[in-house]
Amino acid sequence: MMPELSRAAAVALAAEQAATSRNRLLTAPALAVITVFGILPLIIIGVYSFLKAAAYGGVVWEFSTDGYLNFLFQRDIFDDSLQFAPDYLIIYLRTLIYSVATTAICLLVGYPTAYYMATRPPAQRNWWVLLITIPFWSNLLVRTLAIMFIIRDEGLINALLIWLRVIDKPITMLYTNFAIMLGLLYSFLPFMVLPLYASLEKLDFRMVEAGHDLYANKRQVLWRIIIPLSMPGIVAGCLLVFIPALGSYVTPLILGGGIHLMIGDLIAQQFGVGRNWPLGSAQALILMAVVLIALYFYVRNTSGQVKHG
Repeated sequence: MMPELSRAAAVALAAEQAATSRNRLLTAPALAVITVFGILPLIIIGVYSFLKAAAYGGVVWEFSTDGYLNFLFQRDIFDDSLQFAPDYLIIYLRTLIYSVATTAICLLVGYPTAYYMATRPPAQRNWWVLLITIPFWSNLLVRTLAIMFIIRDEGLINALLIWLRVIDKPITMLYTNFAIMLGLLYSFLPFMVLPLYASLEKLDFRMVEAGHDLYANKRQVLWRIIIPLSMPGIVAGCLLVFIPALGSYVTPLILGGGIHLMIGDLIAQQFGVGRNWPLGSAQALILMAVVLIALYFYVRNTSGQVKHG
C-alpha cells in the first residue's frame, strides 16, 4: 500500500512541476516585454538622474546629485550658492490640482452615467458601451485638435453664441485653464465610466430592493448599499484617470499653448529644449515616487473601507 501511495505522490509532484514549468514558459514573453520596455528604461532613467548634464544634451559619466538639487534649488551664477526656487514645485502642484479635479469631476459625471447604463435592459447596454468607446476609435491628438477647433475664438461655441446674440465678441477659452480641464475630462472620462459600469453591472439589485423594504430612502440606499458595493469600480476608475492625467502631455501642450505647463510638458522640455537629461530623469523619478506613495495610502485606506462595508 505504501509503495502505491509513494508512486501516486511522485506522479502528482511531477505533474505539478510540469505545470509550473509550462506556466513559466507561457509567462516568459510577457515578462520579457515588461523587462525590456518597462524595467530597463526605469533603470536607465535612474542612472541618468545621478549623472552630470553634458553641454549639448546627453550626460557626462560622473556621479552628481545636481538633477535632484536643481529641482528645488538654483545655483547663483556668481558665487555658485544655492537659492530656493519653487518654480518646479508650482508646476507639480498645478498638475496635482488638475489631476485631482479631473478625477473628481469624472467620478461625479461618470457614476450616474455608469449607473444609468447598468440599469438599462441587457439589449441596450452594449449600445451604450459602444457610444462610450467611440472616442477611442480616433487618436488622442485628433480628439484634442477637435476640441481646439470647437472652443477657439472662431470656433463652434463662440460662433453659436454670437449668432444667438448672447455675446458681442468671442469668449477666450483656448489656452486657458478651462481648456486644459475640458481636454482632460474629454480624454479620460471613458476610463472612469467603463470600470464603474463593470462594477455596477454585477451589482445584486435585490439588495437595493431589500433596502427599500427596510424603509431606507434613496439617499440611504445610495450611500450604504450601492456605493460600498461598487467601491472596486470607483477605485479602479480613479486610478485609471488620476495616473494618466498626471503625465498628460498632448492636452496641456495643445489646449494650454505651452503657457500652463504640466509635469509631462516640463519633463519633455528638459529632454528636448533644455538639454538637461539628469534633471528630466530626476523629475520623472520624483513624479513616480510621489504617485506611488499617494497610491499606496489611497488604496490602503480604500481597501479598508471596502472590507468594512
